[in-house]
Formats: sequence, C-alpha cells, structure tokens
Amino acid sequence: MSARLAGSRLLGAALTMDFAGGSNKADHLCVLVHGLWGNPNHMNNIAKTLRAQHSPDDLYLLLAKRNSGSFTYDGIELGGERVCAEIIEELKTIESNGGKIRKLSVVGYSLGGLVSRYAVGLLYAKGILDSVECMNFTTFASPHLGVRTPLKGWHNHIWNVLGARTLSMSGSQLFTIDKFRDTGRPLLSVMADPQSIFMLGLQKFRRHTLYSNIVNDRSAVYYTTCIEKTDPYKDIDRVKVNFLKDGEGVLLDAAHPFSPRPKVPAPITISSLTETGVRWLRGIPFMVTVGVLVPIGVVAYLINSVFQTIRSTKRIKLHEGGLAGIDIREYRVPILIKEFREEVEHVYEALNNSQHQEYLADEDEDEETGMNAEDRSTMARERRMSIPTQPTLALAPCQFEMVRSLNSLKWRKYPVWIQNDRHTHAAVIVRFEKKTFNEGWVILRHYAGEEFLL
Repeated sequence: MSARLAGSRLLGAALTMDFAGGSNKADHLCVLVHGLWGNPNHMNNIAKTLRAQHSPDDLYLLLAKRNSGSFTYDGIELGGERVCAEIIEELKTIESNGGKIRKLSVVGYSLGGLVSRYAVGLLYAKGILDSVECMNFTTFASPHLGVRTPLKGWHNHIWNVLGARTLSMSGSQLFTIDKFRDTGRPLLSVMADPQSIFMLGLQKFRRHTLYSNIVNDRSAVYYTTCIEKTDPYKDIDRVKVNFLKDGEGVLLDAAHPFSPRPKVPAPITISSLTETGVRWLRGIPFMVTVGVLVPIGVVAYLINSVFQTIRSTKRIKLHEGGLAGIDIREYRVPILIKEFREEVEHVYEALNNSQHQEYLADEDEDEETGMNAEDRSTMARERRMSIPTQPTLALAPCQFEMVRSLNSLKWRKYPVWIQNDRHTHAAVIVRFEKKTFNEGWVILRHYAGEEFLL
C-alpha cells in the first residue's frame, strides 16, 4: 500500500471515528458506502444522524473506505468486491473482539448505491446473508438505471457513448455500453436480472428505501435515482408537488408526490414581467461563470480522465492478477443462480446537465432497425403504455427491463425538493458543512428517525 493511500485512509479514519464502530453489545451492523470521486467523510453526516438516534450499544457503523477517490474509476464490480471484503473482515473483527452481528443494513450514496448492490449479491452468493437478518437497504441519489441521458439518434451516440469513455470502467458501466463477462449484457442489466445473485440478495432485506432529487441533480437525474421511466418534474411549474406531512417542505408524499396543474395561461402583468426579469438577472453570474469556467474545466476534466483511466487500468490488471490484496477467486462466483476530485465532479455535472431528456416517438424509428426482436417488442410495449400527460422517456430497452425488475422490490420512494442550493446531489446527504445544505438535514433526520429499522 502506498504511503499516500495509507495516509488518506488514516485521515479518513480519524475524521469518522466519532461515529464509526460500536460496542460489543451492538448486534446490528450498518454499512455506509460513498459515491464516485468520494471518500468515507462524505458519509459523516448520515452516520452522525444515525448515531444520534442509536447508541453504539445498539448500532455498529462501518464507513467503507477501500474504494476512495480515484479508486471509484475502477468499476462497480471491483468496487463491490472491495466493499464485500471489507464487510467480511469487519464481521470477523467484531466477532474476534467478543461481539456478534445478527442484523445487517446497507446505505449507498450515488455510485455507492450500485457498488452496494453488487456487494450484496456477493454476500448472498457466499451465504453470509443467511446468517444475519437483512434489515434496511437504502440509496440516496443513486443512478440505478445508469447515467445515460434519454436521447435519440446521433445525440445518443455523441454523449452516451463518447461520454462514457471519460470515466474508465465505471463510465462504461454507468452509461450501459459495457458487456459484462460472458453475458453479452451491460452489468447494470445483469444486476437487475430477477435470477441474479444481486436481485436475490436485495430481496432478503425487509425494507428498501430511496431518496431522489426532483430538480438540479446534475450527476444523477430523477428518472434513474427514483427508478422511473417518466420525469414529471422536468418542468416543475407544470405540476403541483404534494409535500409529506411533517416533511418540512422538502420531502414529497411518497404515495401521492404530485398533481398535474390545469393548463391555464397566466396573464401577462407588469409584476410577472418584473419577476421574470429579476430571475434572469440573478442567473447572469451563474451563466457567466459557466461560460468562462466550463471550457477551461472541460480541458482539465478530459486530461484528468485520461490520467485516471490509465491509473485505473493498471489497478484493474493488478486486481485481476490477485496482486491488489484481494483473492478474486473468492468473489468470482456464478452471477446467475441458474447458471482534482470536487472540480472534476462539477465539470461532469455541467456537461451532463447540458443534455436534455427526450421521449419515445409514437411510431417505430430508424434507430430501432439494429435491435433484436426482444428489444423491439420491449420498445413497442413502452410506446403503447406512454401517455401524453406523462410521456415515456427515450430509455434503452435494457433500462425499461431494469425498471420493471427493480420496482418489484416495492421501494419506499421519497422524492425530495431541495431549493436552497443548486448542488442538490451533495446537499441530499449534507456531504459537507454548508449553510445552504440545511434541507439535507431534514432528509437525514427523516431517514434515521422514520425509515431506519433497528
């Protein structure tokens, strides 16, 4: 292990020690997994909120740390193997110290939600989930369907194919252009297969909960974090959001999150024109900042992507050769039972946000000519089910299948509307201390106090 990596892990351990761990009396282990470009400290405030509700005698907290920083470039599979190994080691450590874990919960943020799903599949295949009661599986702003922007035609190939090349293996998997092992399918598609170890592992959890930003999440948009094929909040002014009672104007009612607004043309008045003008003027600093910094950032982003991809490729080769501290033979189980980090993130978000979602056409399009019969049948079914008031997004066939399969888990879905800060992807878990992230505390308190099963 390099001195630099060891130093960063020691620092992370020092900063999380107030909330991590637990006493020998604790029989419930909760694992928290950070996201892309992340580190364990990003999960501090989730841990802090859980700890405020549950003492070290009741709940043992593990903030996964082996997948920190640029290591998240290495792919969901490798990340999942690292987290699985970390969980197994922690279970052994607890037992050697006189403790005994009888219950397990997993919380994933952003990419960490996908890494967690992979790790859960491995734990299932190894029989570990049979020895514990699986309690909570929770994700915050996790792109369950990938980060592919719903686009048609050449726009799809420019952004969703070329864009995937900038994040090494994780990028290919997030944009669903990879072919996982010998399945010939994207990893995310395999992970949503009802017969896969990943779905069978998830099914063992008593409660599945997700929190999804409805606006301004430029890293992971609503449709993918809420596992939906429509986005009613694309034009927020066209719907009336229904807030959860005691949701403090942040959490939407999971059972009835919105109502369509009647189409009544608003009268043009001096006050409405003034309000529009004020909003436009307020947006000028942001537009100027984007116009100046994004071109510079794009160059830095691409240079960094090449550098990180090279480093990631080397790490993956070491891992595949069993030279990275993990014996991969323990984790390469049959998949189917039947057989600059903050800056880089900001630039990625700006690029992703520039792509606007498109919808399925009413009739077959030329781009479907390359699809097989099963995919064409899927697209035809989705077109029939699309309704004018909530048109179906132009997802890929495999994404529609993911929606159907994952939603069989009966998730408790909480759309959230964060309005005090544009960076909602970070605010949703209060990733760092910032006054305008205060709405994130509402979400964390709701999770720890109302959703989390001890």
